[in-house]
Amino acid sequence: MQHPVAIRTAERLRTIREQWGALLAAVETPPASTAWPPVETRAFLNTGADEGALLVEDRAPLTLRQHPAPANLDALDVALFVEQQVFDLADTLAAAVQHAAVDDVRRWTFPDPGAPDARTATGSRVHGLHWAAVYVEGRVLDEDTEPEQLGDTLVAAPFSPLPEWALHEAARVARACEQRVARIVAADSIPDTRTLPTPCPSCGGALVVRAAPAEPPIVTCRTGAACGADTGRDSRGRRVWEWPACLPLLLATGTPDQSTPRAA
Repeated sequence: MQHPVAIRTAERLRTIREQWGALLAAVETPPASTAWPPVETRAFLNTGADEGALLVEDRAPLTLRQHPAPANLDALDVALFVEQQVFDLADTLAAAVQHAAVDDVRRWTFPDPGAPDARTATGSRVHGLHWAAVYVEGRVLDEDTEPEQLGDTLVAAPFSPLPEWALHEAARVARACEQRVARIVAADSIPDTRTLPTPCPSCGGALVVRAAPAEPPIVTCRTGAACGADTGRDSRGRRVWEWPACLPLLLATGTPDQSTPRAA
């Protein structure tokens, strides 16, 4: 049975990967000031639209990529922070548990500052944030830690199980990165508590979004225990959508049903 910390850390890493394209788009999007959800945020996260669909094929590291002058320096700072943290974490975990052969595609290659060109010098970092996050997730979940059959020969596992200290280091990094990504792609205009312009999809009650300074946003239905939405509850019995499940609600359009909002 996998450690609960490993499961939660893997979830955070997947969230970072899934929202990475939105974060990069935010770098070129001026931050909104008052409206929620921000008009700009709606535009660059509307990946289902026929026009302007978000493309994330270019996954090279930000430090190697040609890009326009940033319109949102906060988003750029977060993107650089996340990228560096995940890259460094991959280096740390590889040093601790990696035994894969040099030609194994699962292997993480360390940077080589003495290499003849910049892309080679970055090692596996040249493949970008997505690959680094996938690699870290595999180590966190102890994937490929059993001996493998190579023809008629049983060879050693390419990776050892992750020691507890390394798991908790991965958890710390993933949590810090997820929080920073969330504050850019979903909570850049939530100073405290706000009622969303769309009602609860289950009961029609008012939805309230909250975002603490060091936490991702959460959405709560004010109907209370009577709401039957298919999601978790808080300590007061209210239906709650945590990050990243709350993102569709934050980006939805609509007008609250003024006849149905109920006090918590």
